[in-house]
Amino acid sequence: MSATESTPQHMTLYDIAQKPPVEESCCAPNPWKARFALNFKQLPYVTTWVGMLDISRVRRSLGAPACRKFANGGDFYTLPVVQDPATDATVGDSYDIAVYLETQYPGAGGGNLFPEQALEFAFEPTVDFPTLLTLPRDGRYPQYGRFNLSVDTLFTTFTSLIAGGMPLDPATADEVKAEFARRAGVGPGQQFTLEGAARQATLDGFDKALGDLAKLYAEHADGPFVLGGQVSYADFIVGAWLRLFFVAMPREEWEQLRTWHNGTFGRLHDALDAFAQIQ
Repeated sequence: MSATESTPQHMTLYDIAQKPPVEESCCAPNPWKARFALNFKQLPYVTTWVGMLDISRVRRSLGAPACRKFANGGDFYTLPVVQDPATDATVGDSYDIAVYLETQYPGAGGGNLFPEQALEFAFEPTVDFPTLLTLPRDGRYPQYGRFNLSVDTLFTTFTSLIAGGMPLDPATADEVKAEFARRAGVGPGQQFTLEGAARQATLDGFDKALGDLAKLYAEHADGPFVLGGQVSYADFIVGAWLRLFFVAMPREEWEQLRTWHNGTFGRLHDALDAFAQIQ
């Protein structure tokens, strides 16, 4: 640990509330990246759940500026945010949160979130996104920043596979769907569910794209992590997206995904249960 070597006070992790019980339905990948990092560091925290329609208001009230943009240039307010009362820090980007935890509490829990590794993987976007994905503002650990962007781009490309299965809170589901439709530039009555031959083609493309990522894991065949038996923030990046697909993908398709590429991603998902406690 660093300047705050003593056990810190409880931090607060702000996460997106889905349908009750939220502990079972939470699936937003970026909050999961932060949760994995906090649990790895074994730092005490509590989760504050924020409804989808309240995110902008809550984030602004915390003094956390938007860290992403819509394609039209407008601010995109999302979560997570972490507040640390030990330092009065408010950090509002999942990657920046991990860097903050490593900088402020380097010796905590499992040690280094960012062990040295090349992380040579790239994925070029093949579709336009309504919200822009950008490199983290913090330039430390640049290979992890590039990896984060590439993995985000890969999984975001295939979110049409889970759009119809999002566990929305019934109390606000209609309003949230209307907001999603507005962002996507489609009519409010248009279905997001991908079906038939188009769905199968997308699944096949997802399988192929994950094959390139699986090659990184194959370098240490003993697994289940990129570095073999040593977990790192790179695994939390991938694992956070797997949490989303685990919750929102049709069960039979999720079971297929688990077996792709010699079970690489099924093993990773299961291994990360050790860091998946919800506090």
